[in-house]
Amino acid sequence: MTQDVSNPSGKLSPEALSRSVFASLGRVRPEVLVGPAVGEDAAVIRWPEGKLLVFAADPIVGAAKGAGRLLVRVNVNDIASKGGEPAYIAVTLILPPDMGEGAVSHVMGEIHSECEKLGIAIVGGHTEFNGMYSHPVLSAALIGMADRVYTASDIRPKDVIFVTGHIGIEGMAILASDRPDLLRGVLSRDETAEVEGWMDQTSVLDASRLMRGYASFMHDPTEGGFLGGLHEICNLAGLSADIDKAAVPLHEYTRRASEYLGFDPLRLVASGSLMAVVREDKADAAEGVFKKSGTAISRVGRMTDSARAAPSAPEYAEELWGLLKRPDV
Repeated sequence: MTQDVSNPSGKLSPEALSRSVFASLGRVRPEVLVGPAVGEDAAVIRWPEGKLLVFAADPIVGAAKGAGRLLVRVNVNDIASKGGEPAYIAVTLILPPDMGEGAVSHVMGEIHSECEKLGIAIVGGHTEFNGMYSHPVLSAALIGMADRVYTASDIRPKDVIFVTGHIGIEGMAILASDRPDLLRGVLSRDETAEVEGWMDQTSVLDASRLMRGYASFMHDPTEGGFLGGLHEICNLAGLSADIDKAAVPLHEYTRRASEYLGFDPLRLVASGSLMAVVREDKADAAEGVFKKSGTAISRVGRMTDSARAAPSAPEYAEELWGLLKRPDV
């Protein structure tokens, strides 16, 4: 993020808001009747008849470069997992005063670019400098529209569990961006740069669009990676799962890094992969649609009818935070 002259704690001035925030509002959507402006307290939106409202809110922690883009994507992924199309976002940025207005403009530019690409209107939020913080705090609330409800209560024994893409995309991209020194002994400089570029693969919106006609339930595996996401699905459904861990898709770079650094890649934050539970009689059709589109998809197991036991703490362990805290190499 761009360094700038230090600002006093408090909200941005109206002039700064106009320069660095209101110039970056994503896609213009005509149903937004009242949008962001100095003195406006909330947005007013004409809601389309017959649409379901899908709501999600997530912050960004653990990432520095590209944080604005990632903020949009992690929220979009939650909407996509419910079969929704993202539409309206409210953004809160709280920055240390020494980051300056240039940092606000930079982050808002990233958010605007991602929202413009995905058709999302930025309809409100809050921006301030605050001396209580030494690092920026980014958070967003996103509203989307869906045509049906995807619920874990529809999951049944023998349903097939799919994973799109490969596991660990987000975690590996953050490592390559923020801690390339850790990867120096196992990946070449070109390979590390390639992994850093995986941050552009962290959206599951396109995969969810392909899966909507087939899935009973979809899930975005973030904290705790694939295993964390799997246990969340099982807990919601009150069922267990029979998983072939060898079938869980891992990129060669992720496999090599996990062996070298000694972490479990199936517990690495995994935005960019979509988990989906599909009825047995729809599984072949779903797989065919993905293969026809050229989108990677893997069958990794089935739901089983045994009762779900209470999860233990290690099942939700996240590998990224420990890696980021390791001493410099």
